[in-house]
Amino acid sequence: MRRLRTARGISREDAGYEIRASHAKISRLELGQVSFKERDVADLLTLYGVTAEEEREPLLALARQANTPGWWHKYSGILPHWFEVYVGLEEAAAIIRTYEIQFIPGLLQTEEYSRAVIMLAHSGAPAEEIDRRVALRMARQKRLTGPGAPKLWAAVDEAALRRPLGGPNAMRAQLEHLIEMATLPNVTLQIVSFNQGGHAAAGGPFSILRFTSPELPDIVYLEQLTSALYFDKPEETEHYMQVMDRLCIEALPASSTTQYLGTLLKDFT
Repeated sequence: MRRLRTARGISREDAGYEIRASHAKISRLELGQVSFKERDVADLLTLYGVTAEEEREPLLALARQANTPGWWHKYSGILPHWFEVYVGLEEAAAIIRTYEIQFIPGLLQTEEYSRAVIMLAHSGAPAEEIDRRVALRMARQKRLTGPGAPKLWAAVDEAALRRPLGGPNAMRAQLEHLIEMATLPNVTLQIVSFNQGGHAAAGGPFSILRFTSPELPDIVYLEQLTSALYFDKPEETEHYMQVMDRLCIEALPASSTTQYLGTLLKDFT
């Protein structure tokens, strides 16, 4: 929809006026942060000059499909909207690049380690809610080993590998799991060691999602305590991509990851 709009030289403000919405809503629609009403899509297609039925129908069908709840919908009671958007984007991504400084990336966590991380932010929650949050994280991981699995390229700060969340036994199991996951053909895991000193990603953790279609922009995701930021403008995402590339050059090579993790295991015996 963004490509069609920009090709006609139509501003977000004018598009919003056509469907009685703000320019901010058009931005959220194009980013996939809110659902599409089929009527709105039809009106926008007309505005964008897409009038042939054979061109309109596939896009209208996509709008109907986009409104079908994903598997994560059953967790909506514990999913804040700002993170529900990310789960949907993650599910569609072909490449996921992530940098973590405090925790093991969620897609690589064991159940026990994940529970310890979730308890940090939800210590007062009922046991049933904690179980559901853990189950959601485990469900997200299934895509890594399922059909059409995305490529995951993770850079993890050594600090996250040495912080014994859940206790020594849980951390040992987590490191052993990382060694196993690092052998998957679609997983690249690099460690940013303490010996590196300062590095390109000094600002904090972030993720970059890339999609199969070249028409879909990269998405940069920055999670905060009670919200998240999403960037999709090329001038913003390119900067983060450059930082990620530099970080992976500064990190230990992926070929040494399993050996390095094996050394760290000795600290949790």
